[in-house]
Amino acid sequence: MVSLHTFNLFLIVMAALAVIVFISLFFVDAGYGKFYNPKWGPSIDNHLGWMLMEAPVFLAMLLLWWFSDRRTDSVRMAFLLLFELHYFNRSFVFPHKLNGHGRMPLSIILMGVLFNTLNALMQGGWIFYLSPEDYYGDGWLHSLPFLFGTAIFIYGMVVNIQSDSIIRHLRKPGDTAHYLPQGGMFRYVTSANYFGEFMEWTGFAILTWSWAGAVFALWTFANLAPRADRIYDMYSKEFPDLLDTRRTKRMIPFIY
Repeated sequence: MVSLHTFNLFLIVMAALAVIVFISLFFVDAGYGKFYNPKWGPSIDNHLGWMLMEAPVFLAMLLLWWFSDRRTDSVRMAFLLLFELHYFNRSFVFPHKLNGHGRMPLSIILMGVLFNTLNALMQGGWIFYLSPEDYYGDGWLHSLPFLFGTAIFIYGMVVNIQSDSIIRHLRKPGDTAHYLPQGGMFRYVTSANYFGEFMEWTGFAILTWSWAGAVFALWTFANLAPRADRIYDMYSKEFPDLLDTRRTKRMIPFIY
């Protein structure tokens, strides 16, 4: 296993890359979902695409846990269960609930697989290998960071799942019209699903009280905030009479 010094350099590089990605995505739309574009190259059905993109991190985290001599540690197992709960939904539940059969470029999938694998190394590397053995004592499960962070994580997951459901039910079978998502946190932001996911990983950073978790939260914002901005602009043009731009923000209520 790498040294803590090398791992910290890895986190610094990942944080710097997040800043570069954040800036870049204001100029280039990632070509999936609403912004699918054939210019990204060969594509496959989005149901399979989402599973192929998200499942590697689910499996990688399990392997990192299994081969660790800390795999029976109760606190670290709690971290694992929360992490895997999110990725089980994203890998095996969310793809099967998608309406229709859109396309997802293989290039986007491969980039997602690369990042997800690096993220598993960030989170699993810190939790199961590099964190001091006594850093997460049994009392951690009753600590303020764990309780507060877990509450934020669960809240974010609920918002994310509810928002995805609202989006899925915007259209009836055969309908191809566009609609403005409403209800839930969509009352405050146009990308409520992204807000929920950002809250999840902010909560995870707090409950693990780690730089690895903080870098992942940064990456989540860097990846989703520019896309939320693009969606906001699109809705502003499509639904000028429905979208209250004075109250409704892009991704973070009352702020952005």
